[in-house]
Amino acid sequence: MTSLPTPDPGTAPLAPLVTRTVPLSPADGAALLSLLPATDARDTTSWVRRGEGLVGWGRAASVTAHGEPRFAALETWWQSVSASAVVRDEVDLPGTGPVAFGALSYAADSPVGATLVVPSVVIGRRGDRWWVTTTTTTDALPPSVEPVVADDVEAPGEVAFADGSLSPTEWAGAVAEAVLRIQRGDLDKVVLARDLDVHTAAPIDVRWLLSRLAESYESTWVFAVDGLVGATPEMLVRREKGLVTSRVLAGTIRRTGDDEHDLALAASLARSSKDLEEHEYAVRSVADALAPHCSSMNVPEAPFVLHLSNVMHLATDVAGVLTDSTSSLSLAASLHPSAAVCGTPTPVADALISELEHMDRGRYAGPVGWMDASGDGEWGIALRSGAINPEDPQRMSLYAGCGIVAGSVPEDEVAESDAKLIPMRDALTATRP
Repeated sequence: MTSLPTPDPGTAPLAPLVTRTVPLSPADGAALLSLLPATDARDTTSWVRRGEGLVGWGRAASVTAHGEPRFAALETWWQSVSASAVVRDEVDLPGTGPVAFGALSYAADSPVGATLVVPSVVIGRRGDRWWVTTTTTTDALPPSVEPVVADDVEAPGEVAFADGSLSPTEWAGAVAEAVLRIQRGDLDKVVLARDLDVHTAAPIDVRWLLSRLAESYESTWVFAVDGLVGATPEMLVRREKGLVTSRVLAGTIRRTGDDEHDLALAASLARSSKDLEEHEYAVRSVADALAPHCSSMNVPEAPFVLHLSNVMHLATDVAGVLTDSTSSLSLAASLHPSAAVCGTPTPVADALISELEHMDRGRYAGPVGWMDASGDGEWGIALRSGAINPEDPQRMSLYAGCGIVAGSVPEDEVAESDAKLIPMRDALTATRP
């Protein structure tokens, strides 16, 4: 049995956290992401959508846990750290005061584990309200910070892509095997992922990736935590002042760039029995997991089509009223892994993933997001993402996955996974406008 984690040396709070949040008046036209200074990839944090959210840097405290108890271990650590913190909060909004950003491994046995990071500085924006939170472990209140727009963000230079654990042909073979297992009745659905290796000419600046992703995919949550970076369209769970919401995505079709044709494709997606079946499994798994913690559950009978710049998804927003004190992180634990990233039934699908993928997902498809001292927070699923190699900042692994059901065609699933890799590939190879 894995015991509660011991914080990494040098990053655990040796004394109570001292946190100060004050209003901020940024320079006219400043964007949240433009205020990030140059720092180590692991110490840059982001959760931004349509220009609002949180960014941070530095590391006042952090903790990493492994194994099945990783969610509970992080929860226990954060409750202890936030309860003992000395807090001065002049803004009092969700995301002010002490805030921890988290990225958790998909699998319990992943050596990457699950990490919470408390940045030294967090800048937040909600509507026209801005704030800055500074955190230290000294006895005095930390000084306020006047952030400046960064002008030192550089592209990674020439980028080389290579097959990861499986080639596209080998991965198509894995999909074919999964379809056979489904057709013979072993399971209803499984989500199979593939990886892509990246090597860049210059060290990868997380800020470059974040800004390119935000420009191209404004409807997604653009995130960075502990070297994991991406743009997810899927909100695993949000908890805010007693309301719980979750956005479920399952069922995907690639856009063509022709608006009229794409409308026809959206209509076909909404009628596709294969995609509707996949989506139903995912929605059911989320609703069943939230039900013990919520009342007044709202689960729409039919999905809508979410239009992103490169793909379209079947989407359903599930909502409920929280009936207990469960934190956003614990709600995320109850939802992970959903059918949208694992399959149905979960134990059978998870075992098949281990058998067919031939890779460690790391934190891909795991929860990523943030939580404040009250337990409010937002946790997405780490999709359309990649992990920077902690030993070599010029190397990165990209990930994408597809839901496989009885009607899946391997060649079509390869094409879908290619479409889902486009956001990260384009962000790496984009040129400055």
